Amino acid sequence: MMTMKSHIQSLEERASAATVQTTLFAQSVAEALPKSLHCLMIKLTSDWLTKPSRHELAEDSPRLVDNNLYHFCIFTDNVIAASVVVNSTVSNADHPKQLVFHIVTNRVSYKAMQAWFLSNDFKGSAIEIRSVEEFSWLNASYSPVVKQLLDTDSRAYYFGDQTSQETNPEPKMRNPKYLSLLNHLRFYIPEIYPQLEKIVFLDDDVVVQKDLTPLFSLDLHGNVNGAVETCLEAFHRYYKYLNFSNPLISSKFDPQACGWAFGMNVFDLVAWRKANVTARYHYWQEQNTERTLWKLGTLPPGLLAFYGLTEPLDRRWHVLGLGYDVNIDNRLIETAAVIHYNGNMKPWLKLAIGRYKPFWLRFLNSSHPYLQDCVTA
Repeated sequence: MMTMKSHIQSLEERASAATVQTTLFAQSVAEALPKSLHCLMIKLTSDWLTKPSRHELAEDSPRLVDNNLYHFCIFTDNVIAASVVVNSTVSNADHPKQLVFHIVTNRVSYKAMQAWFLSNDFKGSAIEIRSVEEFSWLNASYSPVVKQLLDTDSRAYYFGDQTSQETNPEPKMRNPKYLSLLNHLRFYIPEIYPQLEKIVFLDDDVVVQKDLTPLFSLDLHGNVNGAVETCLEAFHRYYKYLNFSNPLISSKFDPQACGWAFGMNVFDLVAWRKANVTARYHYWQEQNTERTLWKLGTLPPGLLAFYGLTEPLDRRWHVLGLGYDVNIDNRLIETAAVIHYNGNMKPWLKLAIGRYKPFWLRFLNSSHPYLQDCVTA
């Protein structure tokens, strides 16, 4: 019996180690920049540098601040992902010339992003591209999250010794997006676009399948955030995202409150400024410097900052799970306004779920010569 117990314990330890190793491998693949995308970035950057007369999109256009038009924001350093989001949105819009896209990227991707959107047609929609480095006001003295992103302890927590459970308890925390300021810009939308009154936020791993302009006429009943709730499954309630053993959380929030999703959100920026949601976000970030309220991601602080300020939307506006769930009903996908590849199996990666990839490829301009060169390279 003692020998058998020893064997069982040994097998359990090996199984646990194999699970961790598999997760690490999957995470590494998900984090890696595909060779074809790296190739495209180089070609586009070179193109931008050799054609100085075409450097800027129409960034002083009055359309960029016209509240009679439909405004969308995307924060990403992935050129192809941004292109698919924009292309799928304009392709399904009844009046694409009334659409305005505000893309924020980083210094590394800025030139490539400019070159791509200058060399492709998006049906007359207005497109603005900016670099996050332009926002000098978004610094460590103003933003707690910027201070935390620069903190050596935080960086060690996410990228420290992978064998240490104390410094890095979950392999998925190694994802660089958790240390990317682009990932946190969603909490500063009213300050980035001070003249706008309403905007739709889109993640870079979504595909739009319906006209989204009706979102702008939805009654949010005074709320700030229009979002699809995700608590049809029990594990998407607040207690799964937040540490309710901490009195700061348990005294202010209902553990059974329904969670909701980032990825396709309509924001009333007038109501946002009135409720000062960004200050609420700053408060919770300051309380979580030791990561005692939540561990990672932008959704937990979003659940706190927008608590009591979120209007539930019809589920068909935003269908999630295409980046990890192989069993989503096709009818649900086909009727969705937006499908979301949240998870590690992104549609631009080789590990993408095969049956969902055509929905994304449909809006990829695969005829672009640079893309053809890079895919076959």
